[in-house]
Order: sequence, then C-alpha cells, then structure tokens
Amino acid sequence: MSVRRRTVLGAAAVPVLSPGIAWAATAGDGPRVTDPGAYISFTGGAFSLVGAPVVVSAQDHPGVVRVAGDLRADIERVTGVRPGSTVARHAVLVGTIGRSPLIDGLAASGKLDVTGVRGRWETSLQAVVEHPLPGVEKAFVIAGSDPRGTIFGAYDVSYGIGISPWYWWDDVPPVHRDRVWVLPGRHTQGTPAVKYRGFFINDENPALGTWAPAHFGPGKAPGYPGGFNADFYARVFEVLLRLKGNYLWPAVWGRAFAEDDPENHRRAAEYGVVMGTSHEAPMMRGIEEWNRHAANGTDPYGGTGEWSYLRNPTAIRAYWRAGIQRMVDQGFEGVVTLGMRGNGDTGLPDGDGIELMREIIAAQRGIIEEVTGRPAAETPQVWTLYKEVQRYWDRGLRAPDDVAVVLTDDNWGNIRRHPSPAEPRSGGHGLYYHFDYVGAGRNYKWVDTANLRNVWDQLHQAHAYGNHGLWVANVGDLKGNELPTQFFLDYAWNPERWDIDRLGEWERRYARQNFGEEVAREAAEVLAAYGRLQARRKPELLNRRITLTDDGQVVYDDQQTPFSFEHRELERVTEEWRELGRRAARIERRLPAAVRDAWFELVGYEVTATANLYALREAEFTNLRYAREGRAAANDRAAEAEQGLLRDFALAERFDSAVAGGKWQGFQTQPHIDYGDVDRYGPNAPWQQPEKDNVALPDVLFPAVRRIEVPEAAGLGVSVDGDGNAPGLPSFSPYQTRPQQYVEVFNRGRTPFDYRVETSVPWLRVDRPRGRVARQVRVEVRVDWSRAPAGRSVGSLTVSGAGESVTVGCVAERPSARGLRGFVEAGGYVAIDAEHHDRAVGGWRRLEGIGRTGAGMTAWPVTGGWGDACPRLEYEVTLLSAGEVTVWAYLSPRNPALPTTAGLRCALSFDDDRPQPVDITAGADDGLLNVVWARNTSDNVNRTATHHTVGSGVHRLKFWAVDPTVVVQRLVIDTGGLTPTYLGPLESRRV
Repeated sequence: MSVRRRTVLGAAAVPVLSPGIAWAATAGDGPRVTDPGAYISFTGGAFSLVGAPVVVSAQDHPGVVRVAGDLRADIERVTGVRPGSTVARHAVLVGTIGRSPLIDGLAASGKLDVTGVRGRWETSLQAVVEHPLPGVEKAFVIAGSDPRGTIFGAYDVSYGIGISPWYWWDDVPPVHRDRVWVLPGRHTQGTPAVKYRGFFINDENPALGTWAPAHFGPGKAPGYPGGFNADFYARVFEVLLRLKGNYLWPAVWGRAFAEDDPENHRRAAEYGVVMGTSHEAPMMRGIEEWNRHAANGTDPYGGTGEWSYLRNPTAIRAYWRAGIQRMVDQGFEGVVTLGMRGNGDTGLPDGDGIELMREIIAAQRGIIEEVTGRPAAETPQVWTLYKEVQRYWDRGLRAPDDVAVVLTDDNWGNIRRHPSPAEPRSGGHGLYYHFDYVGAGRNYKWVDTANLRNVWDQLHQAHAYGNHGLWVANVGDLKGNELPTQFFLDYAWNPERWDIDRLGEWERRYARQNFGEEVAREAAEVLAAYGRLQARRKPELLNRRITLTDDGQVVYDDQQTPFSFEHRELERVTEEWRELGRRAARIERRLPAAVRDAWFELVGYEVTATANLYALREAEFTNLRYAREGRAAANDRAAEAEQGLLRDFALAERFDSAVAGGKWQGFQTQPHIDYGDVDRYGPNAPWQQPEKDNVALPDVLFPAVRRIEVPEAAGLGVSVDGDGNAPGLPSFSPYQTRPQQYVEVFNRGRTPFDYRVETSVPWLRVDRPRGRVARQVRVEVRVDWSRAPAGRSVGSLTVSGAGESVTVGCVAERPSARGLRGFVEAGGYVAIDAEHHDRAVGGWRRLEGIGRTGAGMTAWPVTGGWGDACPRLEYEVTLLSAGEVTVWAYLSPRNPALPTTAGLRCALSFDDDRPQPVDITAGADDGLLNVVWARNTSDNVNRTATHHTVGSGVHRLKFWAVDPTVVVQRLVIDTGGLTPTYLGPLESRRV
C-alpha cells in the first residue's frame, strides 16, 4: 500500500524550494570558473612566477596592498626567490577594479577583459596578459571586483603554489618548487554563494586563552591582561581571508575586542574583514564591555548597572548608541546584531514578552538611523534566533524585512529551522552552526569531533532551503577545528562543487595541501574514519551512560561507560580507535621530518590522544567491573588506566613543548576526562569542564579506579559473555553475526591454577578446553551445527579448577533453512543497516558515513516535493516466532526544522499493515535543551520504537519518510532477545 501524507497522517506537503541565489548570478560570458589554484602548473605554462615582481598600486585598499606583500612572501616560501615590488618585463599586477589605476588602465585599453567580474561581490580574476604596459612584455594579472575579491584572488594564487591556509597556525611547510607557472586563459573562482562567511572564536579558556596572551603579549586594557591584542587578531584575519571568509565574531569569554586593544578594529579594517558580534552582544558591543564597567548598582551611563532593558533602558540605549558611534567614527565594516539576551549567554532577564523584544529592536534601529544619518536598511543587521530567541519567531514576532534572520543549529550540529518559502525576506537568512559548545548535555571543546558527512547534510539543507545571507560557525579555539572550519567556508563559497559523493576528494585535497601528495589518500582515509568514529560520541561523554526508566524518565550515570560489555562492544570500539591510531602512526613515520609537526597538530594528536582516551576508559571501566567480581586482574587494569592518564599528559606536553620549538606552549590545556566529578568541582560538573573559580583544573581519572586485596590462594571465577553474572551464555544460532560467545576463567588469587572445561553434549565445542590460569583465560564456545539437532537444544559446559566448578547453560536454536529469506532472526532480534534495503520507492539518497556505524538513508530531495505519496524503504526479514515485536529505528537526531510542518515524522509497518506514524522529536525541546533532547544529541542518535504484532515467517518491514530531512541509519527488530548496547547489534545475516 502507499502512504498518503494528507489522508493517513494529516500532513501538508512540503513545497520544493528554489536554491537560487539572487545576488550571485552565473558568470555568463565571464572567465572560466576553476577550483582554487587550478591554473597553477609546476611543469610549464604561459607565465613564470619565479622572480617576477608583485606590483600593486598604493591607491588601492590597504588590505590589497598588504596581501601583495603576503603573496611575495608566499612565493619566496615556495621558490626561495623573493619577488620585487616594481614593474619589470614580466610582472604580477594586483589590484581592484575601480580602485587601482593599474587595473582600470588595463580594462580601459582593452588589454584586460573584466566581463563577468566587474560589479560582482568578492569575485576575482586571474589572467595572463600580453604587453599590458609600456616596457612590460607579459603580466599575470590578479584583479578583484572589490577589495576582498582582489585579496581572495591573491590568496588563491598562494593556495595554488602550495601554501596551506594553515601554514602559520599549524606550521605547514610548502613543497619547494624551482618552476611555478600560470596557465593561459581567464580564470576565476566565481562569486560566493553565501554573502557573509565566517567564524566565532568562543569558549577559548583555557587553551587559546592561556596561549595567546603568552605568545602575542597581554591585552592592553588596564587590569585585563588576558585580552587578545591586534597582533593575535592579525593572524586570525589572515587565515580567515586565506579561507575566503570575510566575517568574524571575536572572542567573548572575559574579553572585549574594542577595549583589549584599541588597534583591533583598525586592524580589521586594514585587512578588509567584516566585524560582527555574537548573538548575545547587540549593537557592535561585546557583553564584556558592559560587565567591566557596570557594577555595584551603577554604570557609566547613569543607570543602575543592570543588563535589563525593562529596568535600565536609558543606560542600555546610551551603551548601544556608543557602539554604533564607534563603528561610524572608526570606519570599519560591520554587521550589527539586533535583539537582546541575558548576560552570560542566557535568556532575557525581563522574560520573553514579544512586545518588549519588538520595542528593543525598534529602539536599536532608531539608534542606527540617528547615528549613521541613513535609513536603517542601509546598515547590514542580523537577528539571531539562538536557543530561546526562536520562541519569539514561533510566536509571530518578525524583524523588519531588511534584517537578516540568522537561524541556528541546536549546538550539536542539527539545524533547528529552515527559511519558509512563504516568507521571503530582502535581508535574507543566515546560519549559526557549532563545532564547539559549552552548555547543556556536556561541553565539547577538546578536539575536533565533526563528521563532515553530517556537516554536509546540514549545510546542504540550508543551501537547498535558500539560506545564503550569512553563515558563521562557532570554532572554539580555532586551532583544533581546522578541518571542519575549512570545509564550512569552502561549502559556503560553492555548495554545488561539494556534493556528498565528492567529500573524499575534498579530504584528499586537504591532506595533499598540508602533508603532500605521497600520503594524501591514506591521510584522507584516516581523517574520514576519525570523523565517523568521533561522531559516535563526544570524548567528553565517555563516562556517561544515559538510560530510560520504565516510565520514560531519562537517567544519567556519570560513572559508567556508554558502551556495553555485551557483544564485546566496548572492546570492539576501543580496538577500532587503536587501529586508527596505528594507521596514523604509520603515516607519520613516512613523512619528512619537516612535515611531522604539521601532521601532529592537524591529525596525529587528535587521533592518538582520542585512541588513548578510549583505551584508558576501557581499562578504567573494566577495572571497576573486575573489582566488583573480585578478579586478580583488577589491579592490572587500574594500572593500565593510570598509565593512560600519564600518556594523555605526555601527548599534551609534546604538543605544547616539542612541536614547532615550543611555539604552542600552554595551548593543550583543555580538560576532557574528569567531567561529572561533583565532589571535586561542584554541581555544574555534569556539564561544565573541570574548573574552580573559572580556572580549568588538570584532569584526574573519574570515576576513580579501584584496587583490591588479592589473596595468595588461588580461587576459581567464571564470567560469561556479556552480563558476566548470567546463568548461561547468549543463545547460539547458525545465522548469528554477534561476536563468538565466550566464558572467562579468572583467578581470584595470586597462585596460578589449572582448569578444564567439559561439555554436556557433543555439539558444544570450546577452543581452550584445558590450560593454566595466572590472571584469566578467555575460552570461546561454538556449536558444531553438523551435530546439533534441529530446533531448540539445551546443553551446558562445566568449568573446573582450584578445587571448584561452575556450570554454564547453553542454548542452540537451529531453524529449518527452508523458506528463509532476507535478514534472518538470530538471538531474538534482527538488525538491519538502512542502506541495505530490498526496495526503495520514491526518491532516496544514500549518505555515506553519516551514521554511527555506516551510511544513512534520506528521502530526496531534502525539500520534499513528492506530493502526497511518501517515499519508503522495504526490507525482507524472516522472523522465527509469532507475537509482539518492537522495531527500533535508529535515526540521526534531527530537529523539527521544516518551515511548513510541526514535528518531524516517519512511519513503520509490516507487510500491508497500516503504517504507524511517529514524531521523532516528541518530548525533545531544542530551545530549552531538555533531557530528552540532550539524550538524543549526546548519544548522537534518536532511537524511536514502534510495536507490532506479526506471525512467524517472511515479512516486509517498511520504513516511510513522512517528512523530509529524516535520516535513518539502522532498523532493529526486537523479538524478545535484544540486550541493550550503545550502537546496537551487528547487522544480521542476509540470505
């Protein structure tokens, strides 16, 4: 049967939206659009860069004059030859159309064709021109439609010759080249799809906040030495521009951009960077500017010192006015944040009344008009719907049409709202996205944890729904989040270039630029695997298990591993990380010595340190289990965990002291192990980093390991696969895919003993029927199916040693092979990876690597447009018994972001039964960040259950996409034997 969204589920169809970008039209007769640097050759071409001077007009924008100097330095880094700056027979000419006499003269004389570039936004042109000027035989011209277009054009040449955007931030050396050529033709990288593209430096304590003032010198505001000065921001501006970004939210944790160095705004203007302020900091003023001067019931504006528009409006307006006046007086380019939130990134202290917010926005726009002397619409403005602010929008409050409305994710990489086609805005929309976060659930700040496949899905959705005005990513310390930051800005520039099937190509380019051609493919594979493994769970959450009570309550336990001992899950995920660490180490050994610092900063540290953390946690939680069981090996695991902590410290010390000659001293100071330790650092410990008095604490093991007194005498202990204390092993099946069942024979004392294992039936086999136990021995148990009877059989094995014996029950289920089709039940469940469907009806797209264990499936296109008939996936399964079953759908933890529907729905059914619709966001609040939402985002999966009554035999399980943007990763049918695991059991056997 087909599901009709209207008749079955009462849903309105989601219209197809145009991805068009009105202000970034196609190039038409313009130059050829190329990938960055694709016009550079190292074998031959139309123009040699080696020895050619780089010439720029002093009348051009200061940022253009400055970038010409960077280009000279970059050419020297690659070739060893420093270019001059005066015209010669062969010269590089850099300039802006309409500002550079050099470029305008070439255009006026017909020497330079600027068709398709002139009048565009941030568009560059690279072209070789014959006889451009008297005495010049040939020139390589880098021209821009505006100053940033020129800057991007020059940095694109730097990228092409082999300079990584991260050359300074990650000590990436370029490959030396004796020959560097420019290919003939007119080249451009096109016009960016997103107008304002940038990042937010945030949550910068302790890492960046420790390192930057020590490296660049203290802030210049009296009494605030931790501020970031203009020399620091110059490095930030440079990498932002090299990445073709143009927009920055500066650091805010106890820092005030304008006060920490009076040169900061001037330096931004000099570089050509557009300044903004975060969602909590309106009217071009960081909240710290208020906090530093408003205290003890007073403020500099004659008010009460309260950050309250309701109770202190006159002072607040004067404070805002000063921010806009400073922007006008200093002449820097800015995008003004409107609205108001509470001090300290919280909700408004005056409540959430719509009329109050409407009054605030009106007052702010009035100030903008009064100070600038122009209509408010002529000053770029944004209103960011972060957390609780989205409620104003949902209740009908609208900013004026010229204001860009910035939509946000939920802090964990899942967008909360897309633009509505029914509400076009002249100001457009924006996106605020997170690669770093402090708040509910738990902070994640230590290392990059972004899965590019998930990032791609969300950015693609934003693009498809017409969000192209302003994109900004919270990148934390910036260093440590290089890969997702670069991808975010690359995608914002040209979404059409980077389809999900091309992400491997993007990763190879990233690896090639930073580590060289020889290891590019292997390094890219390591990076992709790293992102997928990190996406399973943030490393800060490796000591939290989240469960549901029978009545649906969410329970946190910060002294448990989220992974299970069942199915060897904890062992398997730890081994995956160990293997990734080994792969990274093999690559590092092959690299030239000069590249190894860059490798460690960009890949080696995050892979090795996370692999070590998983090994530490495995040892820690195995120790706690062994201690409860009285195993002699418990103390060995305690020692392993403690060694893991020391290795963690050693890796951080290498980063701080050995890499780049100690350049990054103090940077690797972010705690990531002791979360949840309430006794040590107070009631915020479940979510906040280990800290006292706002100063980060060094990590300790939490929960603490346990050591036990081990007696001299031997003592037999037997632990069964999974639970450990169960009376029998998990049932055996010829169709099982779970890891092989086992028993562990362990010693409770220090004296070794001999053991033997005897089976009660001939069809049971063990791989180590006898031996000697010092600490413990794992014995795998199998069934000889050629000797096992049909149907259900019961047997046992008896373990004897040290004068004792223990009997363990065994059950074998051998179904008839006749009539089995599809995925076959074994062990009381059927597990299916969503990509392995038997039939796909309607449009579907496989999203490689988006799931916690593999690919996901999503209905396509993400904007819907499939009318009333819902797309569906069908899976053939064989169930061995009749009765009620539970189907668990493992879904990406998306929010109800669709502009025309409430909730986010899928449906499930067997055969021709009526589909059971489910709102997968029910109970979760992505604005209040409640515990249901936190469970979904912390586990990075939404596990949704439906209940069905079915007979034994072959069935068709059907998954229906009712709404667009649902991503299904796995489907697990529990027929009564499913045991809780974090990732779910391995996929069932398919026949």
